[in-house]
Amino acid sequence: MIYNNHILLTYNNIYRAVDKCGRMIPVPYNSIVCAAAGGGAREPLFRNPSSSASVYLLQFNCNRRRINTNNRRNNNNNFMDSNNNMRTESYLRHVDSRKLMPNGAGHIPHLKAVILGEALASEEDDLVLPSKEFSDQANVHSPEQYMEMYKRSIEDPDGFWSEIASQFYWKQKWGEKVCDENFDVRDGKIKIEWFKGGITNVCYNCLDRNIEAGLGDKVALYWEGNEPGLDGSLTYSQLLNQVCQVANYLKDIGVKKGDAVIVYLPMINELPITMLACARIGAVHSVVFAGFSAESLAQRITDCKPKAVITCNAVRRGTKPILLKDIVDAAINDSAKDGVSVDVCLVYDNPVALKREDTKWTQGRDIWWQDVIPKYPSTCPVEWVDAEDPLFLLYTSGSTGKPKGVLHTAGGYMVYTATTFKYAFDYKPSDIYWCTADCGWITGHSYVTYGPLLNGATVLVYEGVIYFKTEIYCNLFICMMELEKMNPTDFEIELISLSIGSLVDAKKFKAIISRRQKLSPGLSVIKAPNYPDAGRCWDIVDKYKVSIFYTAPTLVRSLMRDGEAVRYLYALMFTVYLCAIDLRINAFGFWIRYVTRYSRKSLRVLGSVGEPINPSAWRWFYNVVGDSRCPISDTWWQTETGGFMITPLPGAWAQKPGSATFPFFGIQPVIVDEKGVEIDGECSGYLCIKKSWPGAFRTLYGDHERYETTYFKPFAGYYFSGDGCRRDKDGYHWLTGRVDDVINVSGHRIGTAEVESALVSHPQCAEAAVVGVEHEVKGQGIYAFVTLVDSVPYSEDLRKDLILTVRKQIGAFAAPDKIHWAPGLPKTRSGKIMRRILRKIASRQLDELGDTSTLADPNVVKQLIEFSDS
Repeated sequence: MIYNNHILLTYNNIYRAVDKCGRMIPVPYNSIVCAAAGGGAREPLFRNPSSSASVYLLQFNCNRRRINTNNRRNNNNNFMDSNNNMRTESYLRHVDSRKLMPNGAGHIPHLKAVILGEALASEEDDLVLPSKEFSDQANVHSPEQYMEMYKRSIEDPDGFWSEIASQFYWKQKWGEKVCDENFDVRDGKIKIEWFKGGITNVCYNCLDRNIEAGLGDKVALYWEGNEPGLDGSLTYSQLLNQVCQVANYLKDIGVKKGDAVIVYLPMINELPITMLACARIGAVHSVVFAGFSAESLAQRITDCKPKAVITCNAVRRGTKPILLKDIVDAAINDSAKDGVSVDVCLVYDNPVALKREDTKWTQGRDIWWQDVIPKYPSTCPVEWVDAEDPLFLLYTSGSTGKPKGVLHTAGGYMVYTATTFKYAFDYKPSDIYWCTADCGWITGHSYVTYGPLLNGATVLVYEGVIYFKTEIYCNLFICMMELEKMNPTDFEIELISLSIGSLVDAKKFKAIISRRQKLSPGLSVIKAPNYPDAGRCWDIVDKYKVSIFYTAPTLVRSLMRDGEAVRYLYALMFTVYLCAIDLRINAFGFWIRYVTRYSRKSLRVLGSVGEPINPSAWRWFYNVVGDSRCPISDTWWQTETGGFMITPLPGAWAQKPGSATFPFFGIQPVIVDEKGVEIDGECSGYLCIKKSWPGAFRTLYGDHERYETTYFKPFAGYYFSGDGCRRDKDGYHWLTGRVDDVINVSGHRIGTAEVESALVSHPQCAEAAVVGVEHEVKGQGIYAFVTLVDSVPYSEDLRKDLILTVRKQIGAFAAPDKIHWAPGLPKTRSGKIMRRILRKIASRQLDELGDTSTLADPNVVKQLIEFSDS
């Protein structure tokens, strides 16, 4: 099939033309129809371009469930399969979903994004309804049931939360007041108290209570190691025994109720075990992500003055060893210079990553976990604490780069995280739950450890790293043996290497083909961006029969990106590779390990956390990963909130891709203007919370003034989230990102999210991050960091096309002033983009980048600086 003298490629009804230089050219669908209907003599599939200038159709298949072309098509060009399930023609960016509006919901008008929070109207028209089968068994099965519960939680919060709290064990019930709060700085000091006077213990409710209920033999934790084949499990009884041993050790070294313990461990079972052990004896744990620099760790040690630091000698992330003990040693030395000494450093011996004898050691301070913990009794009495006693400290980055010590207390946090987990994930006792977050972040606290265990759930803990990059397996050994026989020219070698450069090590490839290096089966040619392969995530889902999968939008967008890269790369590779040297297709053993290679039949609920998920990524997550049957809990919450604030309840109502939908029980979100005036109905502005909730943080450790200034003074009488939000005419909430990411261009306040959404709507844009920079004329200019789909080259034409895309979708005022090519974006392991770093790069304030050790890949910053003038 030919289109304008270009090779026409098709993959699941997505068409691209490839010119002789390998560039991808979008093709209108009606042009495809005309080309397909043209007929004519059948030509050979491949031909050496040196003997003919003709170009030919290349068509590839993937192991994906397809729709029978005989199935009926609805008026919006979508297919309905035999079960009346809507299946879109394209799983990717431009899904033309059927408009399924619930009773009372109207069509959302197309709005111009001219003020804070307004998203692209074209991305919010779709509604996805839960199946009747899912809704019938859901914990909240209808909008009516939700409204009944929500109304009570607002009108009678004391009764609502008292009833839920009574389901947990309390040594002593709380006093007359369930909630005592002052939310208004004008009325004095900010105060939030829930269940004050109630005496309980979170560890007891996580473990002892469930064992007493008959769950002692149920698996509490599955553990999957970095290396395939390394795994394990702990029942609730076994977990309690190990928690008690650690608790007894901590007591023995002098850790008491209220004392701080720094935990710097990777994702091994010993991490949640240590958290629970601290909670059992009333100690305050402060988990620090085992990836922070020594400087960052030292800041936290100096601030909270721990009685002990618990770490691991090393960990492997993929094939790379991380020497955690060396980082801890440097941090302890730095904090000592500030007058804070650490007398005990408990070190877990991880022989897979580092031999014990190779671990640096300080006698008298350091002690091996395995040498002491097993010697302690497996029972430990509970330290009963007041509901308002501190449970943990978790440091989060501030806008100035100085970490803030967020303090959560025992009672309210326990009740709130357990309740949000139960309803937002529609938890059932038979579920296997996997959250990909690290316990170094709030998600790992609330929805890896406490929330699931309080519900008696089975949790999967994964030590390794999900790199979120699809790897393609090629039988290159066979290919290269064939190429050796053909003795290709230097030009052909260079052409082939360029065409598959993102797939293999190009230098080794050229060396082999030109016979400058001996070919051997053991030669490492294929790049390995994931470990041990890109299917690890879905292999784990199938292995453990995971039913609830909670992850970051970064994973979804990366899979989308690499899915398109696979198609582009294969198209170009076949075009140049096969045509140039006339190999037959059966000389290859190509295949793709992608999401659909794995069953994933156990999945029933998906979740998204960390940042707003754009509608196209939401649809892809739903259609491909969830196989168009798994509701998505697109949750909005913060480290400070302790648990979900605005979230879908699976089975209760229709979802709009990209919308966090409606508030959780007891949450009163309001949208205010710049003057702090509440706006009703369809609107956009600043997201605030009107009343307190049980899981709210109580202060910033040692700095209550900063707590009030940051969260309660911007809009007196409200908790200010720092996020922008839009509410549509149906009441759905759309989070648009941090308001410090709002750009004021010539008087137009533009949320960065809508510009980013417009950019990623371009088929060759994989991801975008937008920040504001000073502009001498407009006040602020729009500076866009753009990551392209793999194998798509940077070009001035593409730069102009991206700017034009924003102009068309939003308006000329929103057109980026600068497109900065970005091989990657600076993100934490939880998937959050560090926009503070992007602002410094955009403003050329390179000496003020601050700490970059929290990034999943710190090298990204160097790459971005190198691309500054490109």
